[in-house]
Amino acid sequence: MSKDRFQDSYDAVVVGAGNGGLVAAATLAAKGHKTLLLEQHNLPGGFATSFVRGRFEFEPSLHEIADFGSPQNKGGVRKLLEDKIGIDSEWMRVPEAYRLIIPHEKSGRIDATMPFGEAEYISKMEQYVPGSRESVSKFVKLCEEVVHAFSYLGRSRGNPDKKVLTGTYANFLKTAPYTLQEVLDAVKMPYRAQKIITAYWCYLGLGSKYVNFSIFAAMFNRYIAKEAFIPRYRSHEYTTALDLKIRQLGGDIIYNTRVERILVENGRVVGVETSHGDIIKTAYVIANTSPHTVYSRLIHPRSAVPERAWKTCNARKVGFSALVVYLGLDKSPEELGLKEYSYFIYSTPDSNEIYDRFHKLGRPAAQATVCLNNAVPDCSPEGTTILYLTTLFSGEAWSGVSPRDYFQVKNKIAAEMIDEFEKALGVNIEESIEEIAVATPATFARYTGAFNGGIYGYEPVPWDSILPRMMTMNEEKYIKGLDFAGGFAFRGHGYSSSLQSGETAALLTHKDLMEVK
Repeated sequence: MSKDRFQDSYDAVVVGAGNGGLVAAATLAAKGHKTLLLEQHNLPGGFATSFVRGRFEFEPSLHEIADFGSPQNKGGVRKLLEDKIGIDSEWMRVPEAYRLIIPHEKSGRIDATMPFGEAEYISKMEQYVPGSRESVSKFVKLCEEVVHAFSYLGRSRGNPDKKVLTGTYANFLKTAPYTLQEVLDAVKMPYRAQKIITAYWCYLGLGSKYVNFSIFAAMFNRYIAKEAFIPRYRSHEYTTALDLKIRQLGGDIIYNTRVERILVENGRVVGVETSHGDIIKTAYVIANTSPHTVYSRLIHPRSAVPERAWKTCNARKVGFSALVVYLGLDKSPEELGLKEYSYFIYSTPDSNEIYDRFHKLGRPAAQATVCLNNAVPDCSPEGTTILYLTTLFSGEAWSGVSPRDYFQVKNKIAAEMIDEFEKALGVNIEESIEEIAVATPATFARYTGAFNGGIYGYEPVPWDSILPRMMTMNEEKYIKGLDFAGGFAFRGHGYSSSLQSGETAALLTHKDLMEVK
């Protein structure tokens, strides 16, 4: 590789131009640090990109961004991208929180369309489930306290006042060790209200009896209180804007360049080696990939990885991958009878049963489907529709599919997802398919290099959710100068969390850099 494209040494090197890596590089460059971002692909964004089939431009993975907010009521992500980093891109408001459909005969069909806004959400729930107002109000208030507590912990920079925590945020501390299901039962929420209020569970990839309450509470509140938004021109709009901003701030970005090794001497980072054989000196690396990948494949020599790092990785469980069916339809949403943007369709009201079924290959137990035109009317040519259907699978479930059977299996599952969607809504979309593309865990593994094609980070179970990770951040600095951003960082997975994790990692690195200057 031509040496005029980069320098021999940098204050910091960021590995991977996904959401977290882009924000980390932009934040460091804005602080005046000599920063290099290396990406194995030829485009920024990782999962946050777009692709074209025929006359349709598809969004590969983003359904909606939480904690974004309107220009008048900005959430953390909008403040980060617009006010702190200074990128300018157009964002569209998602019209409703979601429509949940559970066509289950034994418990009775649930078909609920829920609005944004705490008061509006509570009132709508009371309409669907009379007598639920008190318990739902209590739950919503708990979620709000969780978000305020996390904000306080962030402001305290690792030194919170115990009196403030035990006083102002007492319920946050009380609920922190519990699962979502335990808190739902504790507030005595009616069964049907529980099923409606937990619709977002699949965004975390854990059923209600497995997922930590705090992380669900933070996600739920940020959606309901700040609403949801999406970029008008797909994720590629803001990731390319971040690329441009990094360069304007003086940072360097090199694509088509994989980091083969993170070089370590005497327990600290000293440089990286690229796929082109270049050695770049640096004392700080932010990895926008999983610790599993970093410790098993990138650290050189491998003996530099402490045993405790291996144990920490092995104690955690990597979350799900996905199968996504992208459809370009030759009729408008109105013609097809699609009135909402976001649909959750679950085969059973039991999220824990669905979670277990995601570990086996078979007819999809659930799907999260988006009709993009109902948020971005001109996202496709007039009289057409972009629809994409997503279900989850573990990487292990997909690993048994042979190359010979691959296309047959993925197309069968895609057809079953379309059938489930049509039955749940009483519509016909199959006859209107103009373009179709199907992405599987194998697709995501090939495109991003993610282990088992994972689209999520580590599962946020109670012992390994945000609060425990925050409390052990310093203890998990197993190699000096090495930090992580993205879905595997302490904030967990999801676009909002990944973006904000990049800022956190960069600020921690900035602090270390300033101490040695």
